[in-house]
Amino acid sequence: MRALVVEDDARIAELVATALSAAGFRTETVSDGDTAWFQGGTEDYDLVILDLGLPRLDGLTLLKRWRGEGRSFPILILSARGTWSERVEGIEAGADDYLPKPFMVEELTARARALVRRAAGQVQTVHRIGSLSIDTNRMTVTRDGLPVSLTPLEFRLLSYLLLNRDRTVAPPELLDHIYGTDDGREANAIEAVVTRLRRKLGAGAIETRRGFGYRLGTDP
Repeated sequence: MRALVVEDDARIAELVATALSAAGFRTETVSDGDTAWFQGGTEDYDLVILDLGLPRLDGLTLLKRWRGEGRSFPILILSARGTWSERVEGIEAGADDYLPKPFMVEELTARARALVRRAAGQVQTVHRIGSLSIDTNRMTVTRDGLPVSLTPLEFRLLSYLLLNRDRTVAPPELLDHIYGTDDGREANAIEAVVTRLRRKLGAGAIETRRGFGYRLGTDP
């Protein structure tokens, strides 16, 4: 899952990015509204954490521009402006949630996961697929009731396929969401991760559609 943190306070930006990374997100940070507008308009994110008091372009204007341009990724406002009227203004402008500062990182990550699940049309946090049980909150996987040890990279790939369970995901999209567009890796890097996951979860855990990409299997 790919997240953009838009925050001009370097300490808070680092805190949020660290918390989201620990929760399974691949996180990028920007510190001003103009840069964020470009990033959000040209890249695909699964979540945006947005401060309102930004230099060069304020967060509320940025939010309205993104929604006006048809950008539909979930947006969680994280701001010291926490009055009732300001929260209403943010939600009406197109935000999906609002968390005032100061905040607890545990609440932030819980809300972030909930927004991503909601955007994907999922409600539950524990998903059972054949012999597998995937807990997206605890970031754990069991197979036939026994725990399976996955690396953060392996869990990110598995989670992204889970979020897009109804379709086949092309290798370039997986590369973008688990590594990043500036990483320079090629499609065979995805194949290597898929191979490791099949070894741990079962040969049928991830299906390959030649020429199209990957999707979760139905009988691991």
